[in-house]
Amino acid sequence: MPANPLSPFGSEATRRAEIRYPVPPAACDCHMHVFGPPDRYPGISGHSYAPREAPLSAWRSMADCISLQRVVVVQPSCYGTDNACLVAVLHELGGCARGVAVIAVATPPSALQALHDAGVRGVRLNAKSIGNRDAAGLRRLMLATAEQVAPLGWHVQVYADLAVLAQVTDSIRAAAAPIVLDHMGGASAADGAEALRPLLGLLSDGCCWVKLSGAYRVSQRASDFSDATPIARMLIQANPRRVVWGSDWPHTGRHASRPQQGTIPTIAFRDLDDSMLVDLLAEQAGDPATFRRILVDNPGRLYGF
Repeated sequence: MPANPLSPFGSEATRRAEIRYPVPPAACDCHMHVFGPPDRYPGISGHSYAPREAPLSAWRSMADCISLQRVVVVQPSCYGTDNACLVAVLHELGGCARGVAVIAVATPPSALQALHDAGVRGVRLNAKSIGNRDAAGLRRLMLATAEQVAPLGWHVQVYADLAVLAQVTDSIRAAAAPIVLDHMGGASAADGAEALRPLLGLLSDGCCWVKLSGAYRVSQRASDFSDATPIARMLIQANPRRVVWGSDWPHTGRHASRPQQGTIPTIAFRDLDDSMLVDLLAEQAGDPATFRRILVDNPGRLYGF
């Protein structure tokens, strides 16, 4: 689906697909972003895109329509290690929210504790969005970051290509903190079962978590994203206690995978019906009990709700 250069939020709350199972109380959106007013939160210089406002109020309208009651706010890459917007959102949301921040190696323990007090429970390493396929570098950073955040009981969230993750499975198993893999482990609908084998092995052994988010990033289709369903089902079947779901709201469009100089293009959002994404999860889960486990029980354990 082409990226809409304007925010689609005006129609978001009025759309609703027929979700095949009732969304249970305390259902959690485990992956979304808030972009604050650009004059207040302009983003870091030289990034691959500039932020466009996606306010918390718009996510709340969508979440109310679908009956999502908990949320995990993930730091957008364009803010770098400036977590000010994330912290402000967590303060506004209170106990129904947790955060995933971005930190530097030099971030002092006192700053990490302040983030923890605000509701942060993990940090994100984003290799895929910047086109980084350096497995050795990812291994070093992942292990070092895990050591850095383990004393707080946090996890390390990693977004990387499936082929890159397959090269660091030993480090994922050995990391000092839990590893959470974004967007179905960076898989593609074109990947066969053999390509997924390393990831499925990690999951079945309880050595990682996977977010069943970004079906439209996994899919090669323009609308229903149903070709992502076989991958999601394999992940669920490998270990239904280690998968969570996220809307990936506000559905950022494709952007350059490298820093930009001069005028940085403003990010565009895809115009998607989030209730359709929840219904797609219901199809992937296959039964109400698994649907509930993914939306309620697993997030409760991972994020400490």
